[in-house]
Amino acid sequence: MNKAALNKALKRRYLKEKLFKGSAIFALLLAASFLIFFFTNMISQGVSALSQAEILVTVHYNEASAKSYRKAVDKAYRKIVSRGWLRTLPLYMEDHPELMGTSEEKWVLATSDVDQYLKGKPNRLKDKYKQQIDKLQEEGKVRLAFNVNFFTRGDSKMAELAGIKSAVIGSILVLFVTLVVALPIGVMTAIYLEEFAPDNKITQLIEVNINNLAAIPSILFGLLGLAIFINFFGVPRSSALVGGLTLALMTLPVIIITTRAALRAVPSTIREAAYGLGASRWQAVFHHVLPLALPGILTGSIIGLAQAMGETAPLLVIGMMAYIPDAPSSFTEAATVLPAQIFTWAGESIRAYEERTAAAILILVTVLLSMNAFAIWLRKRFEIRW
Repeated sequence: MNKAALNKALKRRYLKEKLFKGSAIFALLLAASFLIFFFTNMISQGVSALSQAEILVTVHYNEASAKSYRKAVDKAYRKIVSRGWLRTLPLYMEDHPELMGTSEEKWVLATSDVDQYLKGKPNRLKDKYKQQIDKLQEEGKVRLAFNVNFFTRGDSKMAELAGIKSAVIGSILVLFVTLVVALPIGVMTAIYLEEFAPDNKITQLIEVNINNLAAIPSILFGLLGLAIFINFFGVPRSSALVGGLTLALMTLPVIIITTRAALRAVPSTIREAAYGLGASRWQAVFHHVLPLALPGILTGSIIGLAQAMGETAPLLVIGMMAYIPDAPSSFTEAATVLPAQIFTWAGESIRAYEERTAAAILILVTVLLSMNAFAIWLRKRFEIRW
């Protein structure tokens, strides 16, 4: 090849390298822009869910309001004060009989339409009520206060009362069941397959099926959970127990595969040195190999649990999309999880649910990123380079 042809070939190669590098940078910038847009949109919508409209009204505690909660406030305020809050008054008066026959000025919860109007968002508030709110705002009788209900209450048909408490507690219970079931079974299965099982057609078939299970759609695990745990074993439908068991089935292949990879990463010289000192295979694995593979095992397990926490499809099949206003107090009570709550709110027609959906997404994403960051920290902190 002469010099001119060589230079021409080099130019083509350098041009291809520049095009490839440019394409990679463009793809990276495009992905980053989508990520920035997502977080900007979610934060802009979700932050507003942390405040809720309140109105300063005179609350009357008397026999009439005890029988009909609407009469607890003057007629002019009945369309702008939350019906959900008014419904709690009779019980409140039963708990505080000393209030009977008295009245007091109190900041009470406004309707979701009033809340959206104060935040400058689309709402269904009539013009006469908008004028009333404007007048009250001038008098200092309307405010946006911290939305405590979002963190202390469960789901509600009234957007101003809807919160994530029941979904958060349900998620914790489900993840606990998933952890207790999937972690020991997954780790012990991986140890057996990697360290003790003979290399024959049966173990090869098991390994192929485990790899296939890690790749199938998650909704199929929901069908499996419905068939085995609910229909066969009679586990209560929509409970944290059946949800945790179903997600444990889904998480098992991930834990097994990552645990086997962690065990395989331990040099064979560690095992040979243990055997040379008279250790049995059991002692070599549990005294030497397993402690060295533990960071990788924990990392894979945490990532598997984070994946399970973000799942919705399997839980749809086993009925964990039900309306759950109260937090479950046991593993067998009806429960929901945060992804399912987000899915439910996203389908609501009331605009006030949009900001609550965005806020719940931010909380879920924060938890998932924290779990993944913790897994990375564990790997970096305890990783041993050979």
